[in-house]
Amino acid sequence: MDFHDGVTEDPDATVGGRGGPLAGGPKAVAGSREDRLVEAQVPPPGTQTLARGLDILRAVADGATDLKSVVAATGIGRSTAHRLLQMLKQRGFLYSGQSSGYSLGSTLIELGFKALYQSPVPVLARPVLEQLTAKYLDTVHLAVEDEGQVLYVDKIPGSRGAEMRSRVGHRMPLSRTGIGKALLLDKSERWAEIFDRDHAGMSVADETRKVFLQRMRGYAERGTALDLEENEPGIRCVSAPIRDGSGAIVAAISLTATNPYMPPDRMAALRDVMAQTALTLSKKLGYAGSRAGSGDKTAPLAAVP
Repeated sequence: MDFHDGVTEDPDATVGGRGGPLAGGPKAVAGSREDRLVEAQVPPPGTQTLARGLDILRAVADGATDLKSVVAATGIGRSTAHRLLQMLKQRGFLYSGQSSGYSLGSTLIELGFKALYQSPVPVLARPVLEQLTAKYLDTVHLAVEDEGQVLYVDKIPGSRGAEMRSRVGHRMPLSRTGIGKALLLDKSERWAEIFDRDHAGMSVADETRKVFLQRMRGYAERGTALDLEENEPGIRCVSAPIRDGSGAIVAAISLTATNPYMPPDRMAALRDVMAQTALTLSKKLGYAGSRAGSGDKTAPLAAVP
C-alpha cells in the first residue's frame, strides 16, 4: 500500500490518491470569467452609489477598519466614503466601536443566515452531517464552489480536538483541498487552469502538476477525492460530490481528521462511506443516478472504525 500514490494501489484508484453558488453549479464557459470581471468593474447606469457601498462592505470584510483604509482600498473619495460609511452603519450593515473601528454589522449576519438556509442543500445535509460526525468523531464539512474557490457553508467539528483553518464562510483553493477536488470531478477541462491559478507565484515542479492531474483522473473515475495534506500539514480528508436533479455537482461533503486518525486503510474504507452519503443527499435533491463511487459499491456506516 502506497499512501503517497493514493491510499491504495488497487487498479480502480489509478493514482487517485482527495459548483457555483448555493443555488446551482458553476458556470464554466470560455470567457465567462473575464465577462464577470468586466461586469463587476463597470456598474450598470444609475447604480454607481450602490456599487460604491458594496465596495466599501467588501473592503471592511477584507480588513479595512477606518476611513483612511476604506478610501485606500476602494478609491472612493473621502467625503463620499464617509457618507456611505455612516449610512451603512445606520442600517446595520456596518458596526463601529470606539476602539475597534469598522466591522461587518448584524444586518449582514441576519442576511447571511437567510441566504444560507434559502438553499435546500445545507438544510437537507445538516442531519446527515450530524450523523457522520457522531459516528466517526471527525470534522465534517459542506462546501460549494463560488467565484472559483471553495466556500464552506457548514461545518460540524469532530470530538478529537483537532484544530483546522476551515470555518463557515471561509474560502480555500479548489485544487489543494479534498472538498474542492470533489467539486471539480466533472470539470476535467478546468483542472490544469485551476491548478495553475491556485499556485500562481509559487515554485511548483512540473511533476507536481502532472501528479495532480493524474490523481484527478483517478478521483473522477472513483467518484471520491482525497486531501493528502496538500492544504494544511497534518490534515487529511475524504470527500465526495453532491449532485442535483440534473446530475450536476452542486456541493460536496468531506470527513476530515488529523494524520493519526486518517491512516491509508481507513481513508480507503471511508471513500465508499462518503460516496454513499453523498449519493443519499443527491437523491434528496432529485438525482436519479446511482453513482456512489468505487464501482457503486457501498459500505454500511458501521463498517469503518
